[in-house]
Amino acid sequence: MLLFFTVQAQDYQLAKDILYTSKTDAYAMERLKLDVYYPQNAKDCPVVVWFHGGGLEAGQKEIPSQLMQKGLVVVGVNYRLLPRVTVDQTLDDAAEAVAWVFANAARYGGDARKMVVTGHSAGGYIAMMLCLNKAWLARYGADADDVMMYVPFSGQAVTHYNVRKMQGLGPLQATIDQYAPIYWVRGDCPPLVLICGDRELELYGRYDENQYLARMMKLAGHQNTFLYEIGGHGHGAMVGPSFHILETHLNKMLGRPVNP
Repeated sequence: MLLFFTVQAQDYQLAKDILYTSKTDAYAMERLKLDVYYPQNAKDCPVVVWFHGGGLEAGQKEIPSQLMQKGLVVVGVNYRLLPRVTVDQTLDDAAEAVAWVFANAARYGGDARKMVVTGHSAGGYIAMMLCLNKAWLARYGADADDVMMYVPFSGQAVTHYNVRKMQGLGPLQATIDQYAPIYWVRGDCPPLVLICGDRELELYGRYDENQYLARMMKLAGHQNTFLYEIGGHGHGAMVGPSFHILETHLNKMLGRPVNP
């Protein structure tokens, strides 16, 4: 059984629609909000930042039920969506949100030194980009290497297919440019836990992209890249089982016993 801080259900609070941005345009004021789910009267809890999926074109912030009642501070983030903005603006929003969490986690009983950045699909892609290209968080005075661990669920390792769509390319025309996590491979980042569904069922060869990224990370000298394939599970179905993997790695990072 995975071990977490135990806090009674009634002791949890949800702070909704917190504006995290200094941007002032109407779309930013509408979208750039986050929710914080936290155990009341707790201190120094691990913090999980969750970016929603939706192909960078859709989706809403959420607090995954699998992360509730686990002694965690969980932050669900909205960001501006393509094609209304560019991917640069989307990634900048995500970086600003993580910087906000660094600055404010303690207010909700969290310890920013125990932060995990994660998300599914587009959210996984965002987590990868923030991890590997340190420039995004540096814009906000934060260091990507101060995040304890990154755990993208089925994130795209090449240039995201909806970024390619804005470049006039189809979803099967794979490219690697500055918007591809694999472009920024480096050997000195925090642990990177890559989780995908079944290679035969995943979206657009997502597992194969992650396998390539894992290989390049290891060749670059990164010893803490982990790759998981959840057999029999497609792009959506892989989400539920992935939380067990996240929790296992989190407990290992915190020095707690686990039963994988």
